[in-house]
Amino acid sequence: MTGFRPAPPFHLMILRAFKTLPLLLLLLLLLIIGHPSSSAAPGPLLSDYTHTAWREVDGAPGGVTKFAQGPDGWLWIATPNGLYRFDGVRFERMDKVYGHRLESSNIMGLTATPDGAVWVGYRVGGVSVFRKDGTRTYTENGGLQPVGVMHIEPAPDGAMWVAMRDGVAVHAPGSDRFRYLGAEEGLPALGVFQILFARDGTTWIGTNSGAYFRRSGERRFTHAWPRKTLVSLCEAPDGTIWGNDFEGGYHRVRTAAPPAGYPGSPELAGVSMRFDRQGTMWMLHANSVERKVTPDGRAMPDQLLSTANGISGPMLGASFQDREGNLWFGTSRGIDRLRPNRLRTTPFPRQLEFPALVAGPEGDMWVGDYARDLWRYGPDGPIAREVPGKLTASYTAPDGVVWLGGMEGVVRRDRDGTVTTIGFPDEVKGLRVHALQQDGDGALWASFSAGKGVYRLVDGAWSKSGGRQGIPDLLTTTMARDAEGNLWMGHLRSLVTIVGAANVRGIGPDQGLRLGTILALHADGKSMWLGGEEGVALYRNGRITALHGARDERFRGISGIVRLPGGELWLHGADGLYRIAAPAMDRWLKAPSTAVPFERFDAQDGMQGHAPQLRPVPSLRRSSDGLLWYATAGSVGTIDPANILRNPLPPPVEIVDAVSEGVRYAIRDGVLNLPQGTRNLQLDFTALSLSIPERVRLRYRLVGLDPAWQEGAGRRQAHYTNLAPGRYRFEVIASNEDGLWNTNSAVLDIDIPPTFLQSMWFKLLLVASGALLLYAAYALRLRYVTRRMRERWDARLTERTRIARALHDTLLQSIQSLLLSFHAQSLHLKEGTPERARLDHTLDLAEQLLVEGRDQIMALRASSAPEVLELTLGQFGKGLAAHRPHAFDMQVLGKPRPLRPDVHEEIYAIAREALFNASHYAEATRIALELEYGAGAFVARIRDDGRGLDEAVATAGHRPGHYGLVGMRERANCIGGTLEIDSKPGAGARITVTVPAKKAY
Repeated sequence: MTGFRPAPPFHLMILRAFKTLPLLLLLLLLLIIGHPSSSAAPGPLLSDYTHTAWREVDGAPGGVTKFAQGPDGWLWIATPNGLYRFDGVRFERMDKVYGHRLESSNIMGLTATPDGAVWVGYRVGGVSVFRKDGTRTYTENGGLQPVGVMHIEPAPDGAMWVAMRDGVAVHAPGSDRFRYLGAEEGLPALGVFQILFARDGTTWIGTNSGAYFRRSGERRFTHAWPRKTLVSLCEAPDGTIWGNDFEGGYHRVRTAAPPAGYPGSPELAGVSMRFDRQGTMWMLHANSVERKVTPDGRAMPDQLLSTANGISGPMLGASFQDREGNLWFGTSRGIDRLRPNRLRTTPFPRQLEFPALVAGPEGDMWVGDYARDLWRYGPDGPIAREVPGKLTASYTAPDGVVWLGGMEGVVRRDRDGTVTTIGFPDEVKGLRVHALQQDGDGALWASFSAGKGVYRLVDGAWSKSGGRQGIPDLLTTTMARDAEGNLWMGHLRSLVTIVGAANVRGIGPDQGLRLGTILALHADGKSMWLGGEEGVALYRNGRITALHGARDERFRGISGIVRLPGGELWLHGADGLYRIAAPAMDRWLKAPSTAVPFERFDAQDGMQGHAPQLRPVPSLRRSSDGLLWYATAGSVGTIDPANILRNPLPPPVEIVDAVSEGVRYAIRDGVLNLPQGTRNLQLDFTALSLSIPERVRLRYRLVGLDPAWQEGAGRRQAHYTNLAPGRYRFEVIASNEDGLWNTNSAVLDIDIPPTFLQSMWFKLLLVASGALLLYAAYALRLRYVTRRMRERWDARLTERTRIARALHDTLLQSIQSLLLSFHAQSLHLKEGTPERARLDHTLDLAEQLLVEGRDQIMALRASSAPEVLELTLGQFGKGLAAHRPHAFDMQVLGKPRPLRPDVHEEIYAIAREALFNASHYAEATRIALELEYGAGAFVARIRDDGRGLDEAVATAGHRPGHYGLVGMRERANCIGGTLEIDSKPGAGARITVTVPAKKAY
């Protein structure tokens, strides 16, 4: 493959080759630009690329001398006024690199190596290399003279070559000094500007005195031709080396002397040259960038980026292609980027006015508009004119006949090219056609503007609404035919009319259709897609289902719908061109309530304008070669769904800054140590994707605080308030414009030490103090409750003693006096008489009552000393035995302990009741009391050997009309204890009261 062979300058070509008028006319014909029949013409530069300019007002530096990009993704920018870096969003001037200061702000040389090092060459002062683990500046002590660095280039073997005003210096791998290459290597000592390592292993040096080369394995450099100033060396895809002569001309550099008679004049005009990765030549001129698309180097106006179409400024300098394929250019006023478009705007020699996409009879694409004729198109532009005249709507029949809505009538174009015009009905003359469609019978339907309804054409005759009832006069914006042959018409106000063979029916808001004006209808098997101002819906199985996208996307203004054979859905709307992948569509068809993920293509991808919102529609069609064609108000473009330009590089992420309470903190090795008491924190982070940073998505989380990933649209900053002391881990991940996520997150470990008031010791002290206060409050409360209970107990005892004394001194004494009086009276009656017998019997009963009353009074007095339970119950039992024919025994097990006052009272009452019942009713000969002070419980047992309880009483728990046993059980429940009664007739009884220790003592 050979290099370009540009023609001599244009004026010389004219003078030498065209001496006669006929030849001059031929030249003029050949130079007609933009003739529609020309084919394979390149598209305009700004159709294939999206241009973005950053100027000084945007924070961009001017006068760029070099660009560089390392593996971390930062775009480094050298200028005479300082070093900058750019993440796609913000330019940042850097006084330090990796925390180390620059030696000077006047920078000429710059490069970044795969190991992450940034090499900086100062216009005066040597070379610095910055690494994360340290920096080194090379001046006299490193083998370099401070005379100015022009260029730094890494060699394939890892050495660093520096072009300086006083020669070429090389830093070999592992060395700590630079070494100059001098006369012994065949190089000049002064005026070196450029170093180039060619793909074949040859090393090229550009100097004031010409270019020098050294092939692989050679020791000395050889002077190349032409022997004049050659700088800004560049290697073409075919291996040709080009050099600039400092006078605006580029020469082909040769290793051998040129043939005799070679003029030696420059072959191309320009101040700097670059070949991109696709092999395209880019030429920088003083005030413009040119894409070279012809081998002769002839400049084409539509291939220029200049001040006329938005370049940031004049005096172009450095150029660069980043790892994502974007082209960067520096001017005196700012920085420009050219990004390859995903969408390709099809070139046309004139401005289109509301273009209409027409399906060609062979599956190709035709384009017409309001202004001129209908042309057959290819991806590179118009190919041939097919039908003259303006148009607003079209329909291509299955038999290849193309129907067009013209300005004066409906135009029929047969497959053989015959064109026939059928005039409009009289009542719609002067109006425009919105839609055309054949029904199942082959008749053509046409809709007209101004609310005039639709007309049906049969055998050259028009009929309003085809003679059918139920078709509204509302504007019909679009029409389509479904798989069953029904004709669908879309109207305003979310209304659709379906014209069948037998009936006409409507669909509207009552059936769930809420799309505003219907702009697109697309048959999909037995289903129908509907697009409108307010979104997209699918009519399937008699039901309307709205399609919603992820992140609340509503798909506004859809005027074009295409479903690919593989299931992929494409929509063209007011906000761009949407792609919904086939798997996502399959999931949505099974679960229509879910939101679908999607991909959007818009101005960032090269779209010029927006989808039409009235006519011509549809604004999206697919040609037989698989290309999707879209129309906007003034352009037509294409995209190949099978070959979409993708960014395969996930964006590197970096945490760049930390600010707390207005103080900026340095981040070292992924660790951030903050001062005690830090409460608020701001973290700045970024994702290094330079192509479409507007579509970069970032997610972050603070492990230890955030329960899940946080995401903000375009946000590259996180704020946290009221942070507690401790260790945190901040993580950031990002995705590029194609949704490719970098899961290798940027990580920052954060340590916030506590103040004394936040320390664990202080918290333990607070806990201990709180526990002490609670214990003190509990003790005070316990003392108060005990005192109150003792006071109430003493009052009860005093009252009981008073009652016992009053009963003894009044009631018992009175009864005793009555008994003596009745006994004296009974002596006057003769013994043996019935009267004496009745009186004696009455006296016996009264005497028994006196004994029982004395027993009760004794019980009252016995409870007046409750402090020792075993003593009071023992005295009570002995007192009962003194008046009854039974013995009494008491046994105490364990070490006696004071019972709680309420427990003491209830146990005493239960035991007293049990002893009393056994003494009076059991007819026992022996009664025993056992008190057990156990570690787990207190137990009181009362046993007798009497006649026992009746079976009915034992089963019921009490004797009818008597409530002694019931009261004993209730008293036990009140103190958290249990009462058990074990008795059999004739075998005595045993009553056991058990109270857990934690409630008893």
